Amino acid sequence: MTTMPLRNSVYEIVKNAGSMTDSELSKTLIKKGISIPEDEFNKTLLNLEIYGLIKVTWLTKDERRIEIATKESEEDDVERQNRETLEREYEAGFPGVEQEDA
Repeated sequence: MTTMPLRNSVYEIVKNAGSMTDSELSKTLIKKGISIPEDEFNKTLLNLEIYGLIKVTWLTKDERRIEIATKESEEDDVERQNRETLEREYEAGFPGVEQEDA
């Protein structure tokens, strides 16, 4: 019998929930028969965050919110518009040079 790696299990649980606290995630893992030490739990969350799969934010001193990381195309559009604006402003700083109309 093949067992799913811990980080895959954690990712699937968070993905199905959308978002949850670290204590909710820990309780869900225990219900599924997965009991891990706190340091391994934190390492798994860190790895998933480094891979860009989840986002972990602190809610209180002792509680974290865990959610699936989303890549929004709207942010990409905003970044592109900001870059284009900065490029136009930079080019406008050189008087006497013809500007291209975008």
